[in-house]
Amino acid sequence: MIQQISLRLKPAEAASDLMLTSITSTRLGLDANRIKAVRIVRRSIDARQRAVMVNVVVDAYIDEMPERLSRNPARLPHVADDAKQVIVVGAGPAGLFAALRLVRLGIRPIVIERGKDVDARRKDLAAIARTGTVDADSNYCFGEGGAGAFSDGKLFTRSKKRGNVDEILRILYDHGADESVMVDAHPHIGTDRLPGIIKSIREHIIEAGGEFHFSERVTGLIIEADEVKGVATASGREFSGPVILATGHSARDVYRFLHAGGVTLEPKGLAVGVRLEHPQELIDKLRYHNPNGRGKYLPPAEYTMLTRVDGRGVYSFCMCPGGVIVPATNEDGLLVVNGMSSSTRGGRWANSGMVVEVLPEDVATKDGGDAALRMMDFQEEIERRFYLDGKTEGCEPSQNAPAQLMTDFVKGAATKSLPATSYAPGIHAARVDRLLPGFISERLRKGFEEFGKKQRGFLTSAATVIGCETRTSSPVRIPRDPETLRHIDIAGLHPAGEGAGYAGGIVSAAIDGIRAAESVAASLGCVSR
Repeated sequence: MIQQISLRLKPAEAASDLMLTSITSTRLGLDANRIKAVRIVRRSIDARQRAVMVNVVVDAYIDEMPERLSRNPARLPHVADDAKQVIVVGAGPAGLFAALRLVRLGIRPIVIERGKDVDARRKDLAAIARTGTVDADSNYCFGEGGAGAFSDGKLFTRSKKRGNVDEILRILYDHGADESVMVDAHPHIGTDRLPGIIKSIREHIIEAGGEFHFSERVTGLIIEADEVKGVATASGREFSGPVILATGHSARDVYRFLHAGGVTLEPKGLAVGVRLEHPQELIDKLRYHNPNGRGKYLPPAEYTMLTRVDGRGVYSFCMCPGGVIVPATNEDGLLVVNGMSSSTRGGRWANSGMVVEVLPEDVATKDGGDAALRMMDFQEEIERRFYLDGKTEGCEPSQNAPAQLMTDFVKGAATKSLPATSYAPGIHAARVDRLLPGFISERLRKGFEEFGKKQRGFLTSAATVIGCETRTSSPVRIPRDPETLRHIDIAGLHPAGEGAGYAGGIVSAAIDGIRAAESVAASLGCVSR
């Protein structure tokens, strides 16, 4: 018999199998010998009070042993030689999970990715940090796995479709993620583990008859009589079939060729700000209310900050305990940063995006620009300003980032000396508060002051703001029918994931990719096998 109960435990109790069994037996009023195993199925840390507690939901196995949890990627059916095919543009989470579902539906996915495979990407990422050289098609944004592959691998989603979420987490576990991703309230894979998982998923799809084409950049849609018939690429190749467009939130060239081709687009709200970096030890002390830090049984502390200033949200985004800040541009001449953590989250620093909500009505259309792309133009203008701040005439490309002490940002003062940073290309003292648009700086300043009151010690000269953080989400939405997920004007085009404006993060993008695959299959008359 299996009985599920909720427990509220001290960190040491939650870390000990023996104590967990003892507490469970007491709660159930049973002899401890009858409980053959206790398996945690949900876990979260409650640090709201001075005494930090761990909330768990456990399955108690009474008079029986549990089945051994094992990795078992369900064998995919091999698609038939004469199967219909669908073009999946982009090998990020939306594209990969769309391809997985297409195979199950008896459809051959043809995955086209402008970047390199996940192993080859590593060299191009290293070059950005070492020399400032950016490969426009292989970087932190583009390549197998998408932006999430080397930008932390957090799996938190606010989606209420728990069944879909559990399916995504189980697939990731089966392909190499730690068992904790199916347990923790804020599951995390880590940049050291996620590339291997992505590679395993890709190999699984290929074994079933799917195709992957790397370093193949799509340059246009093939449209006949208001229906997409395929795509054309920079190499001169053409691929035929309906299209799932899952290009991620940074494919500005895609937005431009869609717009030039008459495909309806809409500007979408986003968030803009900085990366805020603290010593992790300081965050541990603040969040766990302990001058000695997190101790033996607690993980590196996280935080979430949220307020409203002058009618707009100001909040933390993509918080990375024990992480590093990375150069996340996909184009030379622009500078944008992001954060990531390894699976251990064992680094010296904690960082998070600290951003301000920006709505389309906050941004004017540039002279000669188009209203549909104005949020994208706004992003790009800020990224160019931050890049040029540290560039000297005639010098080599550089991703050295403008930075300012958090306290100086709030005071509107110049920073004289900066602390060490996790950001490999380096930082230089700058008036970050002036490089950002004034309406963003002012709201961020007020937000920092409020966060400092909510968490005493958070607003400190030990923290650095490093800019800029602009790639929080897509600046464009590709409108689609809510039922069929087809573009509102063009048959055969199914926009999906973050780049289409319908997801935010690995799990929600994966769910959206699955939905897109099912919608395309329905239009082709294919059913699940």
